[in-house]
Amino acid sequence: MKPSPKSEESWYRTWFNSPYYHLLYRNRDEHEAKRFIHNLLKYLSPEKRTHFLDLACGKGRHSLTIYNAGFEVTGADLSQENIKFANQSSNDRLHFVQHDMREPIGESVFDCVLNLFTSFGYFESLEENERVLTAIAKELKPKGKVVLDFMNVEKVTKGLVPLETLEIDGVDFKITRSNNDGFIVKTIELQDGDQKHTFYERVKALTKEDFMGMFRRNGFEILDIFGSYNLDEFDTEKSTRLILIARKP
Repeated sequence: MKPSPKSEESWYRTWFNSPYYHLLYRNRDEHEAKRFIHNLLKYLSPEKRTHFLDLACGKGRHSLTIYNAGFEVTGADLSQENIKFANQSSNDRLHFVQHDMREPIGESVFDCVLNLFTSFGYFESLEENERVLTAIAKELKPKGKVVLDFMNVEKVTKGLVPLETLEIDGVDFKITRSNNDGFIVKTIELQDGDQKHTFYERVKALTKEDFMGMFRRNGFEILDIFGSYNLDEFDTEKSTRLILIARKP
């Protein structure tokens, strides 16, 4: 099922604010996420004064992990519901703001910006998606670093599961996946009692070369490219992730 033009434009506004999103993904591997953050912090070796921006922070689980490691963190997300939840943990060194990541949060504010777990590629054109990196370049202090964690499109495309059905707490999910017109599209049809809903996830199928071009056009120096949450070397055929780390001059 192809999304309508309206749903294509705003799927992330409706889906990420939906309680069904959190129900569907409630069993995400928290241990894996914390291990990834631990590996990143070990690699980055940040000073204690480092101020992180967790861009597209969701409910703030990674922001909280970084804060608990001793750093100041600002989490930003478009979803009002996510920020409302995350703000339950806020304090003078852990902040959360509702924000569109295509716009900068000030200039030269952060030492490091993290965009994790495929929280990129939501917009229609390459240029619109590149606006996120342009905003990050403005937000970072000189010599600041950005970590962008995306899916490895080549491997994901080959391994797409076209149909999946799940039942979670009495809610029936029917999930279909496809590669349409340069986008990885997931259609989530669900039935909750007598209510039926349809949501979409639609992420641009960006390659390593796409990202390298965007980073360089925005003045970044690419430091490393990893292929897993253990920070293994990236392999186009085998890697599950595409993790780019770059520095602003």
